[in-house]
Amino acid sequence: MDATFATGKELQKMDPVFGQLSFDDHEQIVFCNDKDTGLKAIIGIHNSVMGPALGGTRMWNYNTEWEALNDVLRLSRGMTFKSAITGLNIGGGKAVIIGDAKTQKTPELMRKFGEFVHSLSGRYITAEDVGMETKDMDTVRDVTPYVTGISEERGGSGNPSPITAYGVYLGMKAAAKSQFGSDVLEGKKVLVQGIGHVGETLVEYLTKEGAQVTISDINEEKLFQVASKYNATIYTGEDLYTADVDIYAPCAMGATINDNTVDKIKAKVIAGAANNQLADENVHGARLQERGILYAPDFLINAGGIINVYAELANYGKAEIMTKTENIYNTTLEIIDFAAKNGITTHKAALTIAQNRIDQRRIENAKK
Repeated sequence: MDATFATGKELQKMDPVFGQLSFDDHEQIVFCNDKDTGLKAIIGIHNSVMGPALGGTRMWNYNTEWEALNDVLRLSRGMTFKSAITGLNIGGGKAVIIGDAKTQKTPELMRKFGEFVHSLSGRYITAEDVGMETKDMDTVRDVTPYVTGISEERGGSGNPSPITAYGVYLGMKAAAKSQFGSDVLEGKKVLVQGIGHVGETLVEYLTKEGAQVTISDINEEKLFQVASKYNATIYTGEDLYTADVDIYAPCAMGATINDNTVDKIKAKVIAGAANNQLADENVHGARLQERGILYAPDFLINAGGIINVYAELANYGKAEIMTKTENIYNTTLEIIDFAAKNGITTHKAALTIAQNRIDQRRIENAKK
């Protein structure tokens, strides 16, 4: 078959980049390879209407290269809407490095990755994500200025995870207010899936308020550590999606709300830090709505991290970071109200408002 004349459906069957739903009109996709360091990375620039594409770098041991590509496409698209809904003048991008962060990440590999970022001349600005630490961003900074989330010692905003967790906590409280009539989480049963940097801090916030916290993670050592530290309960059932809880907080990898799980969930609120929680945002978003489960859009409530690192570009301080992050509470309530008034899902409502801002900026840019 000649791909030049293939139809959209034929392209999807052939599995190239342009035929995938997750491609969604990306502006640029860069494949990075370096034999000496073993670097295999993909940078996705989804949209730069609002400004340069900003988004973190994730290092993950993907099963296939297609899995890595699909992840970076979904993540970079999400960053576009995350920045737009939060009111930041920045576009959406993301990067993934294929490999085990614990055994394959080296300073040489990170510097080489930084060189690829630098070659894009500022169209993409990187930051920390899964599998990355602040020190890795410092290493990238050695070879390019196009990186945020560097250490405070080097003039950066530091680890964005605590701010991300704070935003998720506030978004959860807003969703609880809408669903339960009060934003008080004391006594509420909350299941936190994934207790990495963000998940653990979220557990801390919830514990301090008196919520009954249950935790789940593939890392058993970390599970016992966090359970002991915060007096949390470790989930021991066979299927955590059937857990009898009020709130489900996915804080690990995405797509946990899918065909296999969406009808099992007993929680009445879903509010977590993971990106792309809905495997199919239209199908699964609608199904949650049908079941009376309130979904707090992930790209809205987990925006604290991007607010934190954007401060390095916009030159605002800690006070402004906290003010913008605290506004996630109000924006979440506005999105829920907008969705109810228009008879659409909360995810669709958030996308609509974000897209309207992008479209308005596109019109303004065309007039210049």
